Amino acid sequence: MTSSARAQDENLVRSWGFSTVFTWRDEPEPDSHNLTHPYVYRRDTYYPPHSHNGLTTHLIRHGTLTIAFPKDGGAKKMYGPGSRIDVDAGQLHEVWIGYEGCEYVIGE
Repeated sequence: MTSSARAQDENLVRSWGFSTVFTWRDEPEPDSHNLTHPYVYRRDTYYPPHSHNGLTTHLIRHGTLTIAFPKDGGAKKMYGPGSRIDVDAGQLHEVWIGYEGCEYVIGE
C-alpha cells in the first residue's frame, strides 16, 4: 500500500477524534525450526493481557488481528482489512497477530 493510502487512513482515524495517530506493523517471523520450509511463518506475535489509560482504536490496513477481552468471557474475534476495533480505557484485552503479520493505524 502506498504512503498516500497510509496518510489517508491516518487522517481518517484523526477525524474520529484521536489526537495521537500512528501506523504500526507486526511482521511475521520465519520459523527457524522448519529447515525444509523456512518460508513457513510462526504465529507467535502475541500481546498478553493489558490495558491502556485512554480509549484506543485500531484500523486494520493489512493482515489480521485477533482480540479477546478476558473479563468479558474471553471469546476471540478476528478482524481483517478495513475493520475498526475500539478498546475502552482500562479494558483488559489480549491480541494475537495472524501468520501474514498485520499493519494497522492506532489512534489514542
